[in-house]
Amino acid sequence: MLPELTILRHLLTLLHDRWQSLRAEPEAGYSTEAVIVTALLAALALTAVGIIVAKVVSAAGNISTGP
Repeated sequence: MLPELTILRHLLTLLHDRWQSLRAEPEAGYSTEAVIVTALLAALALTAVGIIVAKVVSAAGNISTGP
């Protein structure tokens, strides 16, 4: 078997095992949900900061410094 397929098969097996353990214990999934929500909020915050910085830099570039 190709090495790439072996790696993919191993990863899928690990993912399947993890999924089964989460389904067996419903409370274990809460921490995963919290991590995903936190990551999404952090991504939104970084996007907002990026937009603000772009607008400030753009406004600063439009300031006239001489006659």
